[in-house]
Amino acid sequence: MSNLGKIEKINDLRLIWKHEAKDFSKWLSQEENLALLSDTIGVDIVLEENESSVGNFSVDIFATEEGSGRKIIIENQLEDTNHDHLGKIITYASGKGAEVIIWIVKHARDEHRQAVEWLNQHTDENIGFFLLEIELWKINDSLPAPMFKIVEQPNNWTKTIKSVQGLSNTKLLQLNFWQAFSDYVFEKKEFADKFSKRKAQPQHWYSVSLGRPSYSLSFFVNTQKNKIGVEIYVSGNKDLYRHFLDQKDVIEQELNMTLEWKEASKDCAIRARVNGDIKKDERYWNGYFDWFCKTALKFKEVFAKYEN
Repeated sequence: MSNLGKIEKINDLRLIWKHEAKDFSKWLSQEENLALLSDTIGVDIVLEENESSVGNFSVDIFATEEGSGRKIIIENQLEDTNHDHLGKIITYASGKGAEVIIWIVKHARDEHRQAVEWLNQHTDENIGFFLLEIELWKINDSLPAPMFKIVEQPNNWTKTIKSVQGLSNTKLLQLNFWQAFSDYVFEKKEFADKFSKRKAQPQHWYSVSLGRPSYSLSFFVNTQKNKIGVEIYVSGNKDLYRHFLDQKDVIEQELNMTLEWKEASKDCAIRARVNGDIKKDERYWNGYFDWFCKTALKFKEVFAKYEN
């Protein structure tokens, strides 16, 4: 029988991170560590600023969600939760207009867990509070490995139920379509390995991250013109869009499709679309989802080759 190692938890986090701002926040703001946090909570986090000003105070990390642009604040605490930090996250969220609020701690006291749960229950579907514990583990003499443990998170099901009240028939259709899409494509390993799952929303698009700060990938439906499509969405980077445009012929050749190239004052889009009426019998939907999946994988592969 093979020898097995012994897994051990490192209880003193300050053996690794002596100072919250200088050590832990600096570590967390690195791309690979934000990716670990992103994978844990299902939100694609893009760093904007460390120690970001909020009046006379500063939040540990200010970020945005790739694709949606939602504002994110992250407050770190390498000790047990306390009232001071609970007040801080609310103050910082208000000051930054944040919709995703993340509180990372060594240990969550029960009264603060209940407070975050209450906040999630009493805010609308656009606001989400995450309370996570950071842990360190090692096997025998291995290097310590970090792990985020979710203590509280938004109750998406409850908030989705709240959000459908008063929606139009079109918005309800969009919500049902994207929920069915998400359930279908993320059962496919080749798709789930490349993209992170997002919460379905009552809107005409569903965005996923490409792991790039300047552009993302979106799926969209047009219920008036009966079209569906996939697009590369370039946010605030005209140089990147024009770089892609310079290689239009070779990109379209590799994709084996003609694309629509749309340049606006700030953001740009590169689209492929086909006929698709989501108002028809839902039995047509899986065919649309298969096209979305196939096209998205091709887009991700081809555009990555020509971004530099």
